[in-house]
Amino acid sequence: MAETSLGVLSAMITPAVLISGAGTLLMSTSMRVGRATDRVRHLTARFRFLVSAEGQQEPRARQEKQMIVRQLPRLARRTRLLVRAMTALYVAVALLVLTSILIGGASLLGELSGVLPVLLAVAGSASLAYAALLLSFETRLSARTTREEMDFLVGLGEHYSALYDDTYPDLDSDAGTAPVPVSPASKPRL
Repeated sequence: MAETSLGVLSAMITPAVLISGAGTLLMSTSMRVGRATDRVRHLTARFRFLVSAEGQQEPRARQEKQMIVRQLPRLARRTRLLVRAMTALYVAVALLVLTSILIGGASLLGELSGVLPVLLAVAGSASLAYAALLLSFETRLSARTTREEMDFLVGLGEHYSALYDDTYPDLDSDAGTAPVPVSPASKPRL
């Protein structure tokens, strides 16, 4: 009897390993949803500022507004993918828990559990795999958005670099004086 009980417990623990993995993915996915939501709020606030009179004076405000408009649909898609992944992960956990319950219940009743626990375990594993695929697609969208922002920041850095390149004219080797900054007010605004 002890051998049988041990075999049943071993069979019940096997889905628990997958449940643990799904739980870890659920926690990280939940945090990703929160970050995507925060990002939408940040971009919305930034866009509101950029369309104001003061914001329109920002360097490259037009390009930044265009970037934000391109990013918002991607963020919406990312959020949809994350929600689908979370749903698939919850389904996986439910199916795997049911698998464990069926294995334990069949043992208590002294019946063969049959094919149902195997089918539930396969369905739970498939749901876990589907969630992982969705998360990989979301990661690619996130990376694409980050690349676009980095490109924008490089352009902004080049803009400021061009403005301040001649702030400190070359030292006159004969004079030996310290550089005199050129007034930013005398520079044209781009």
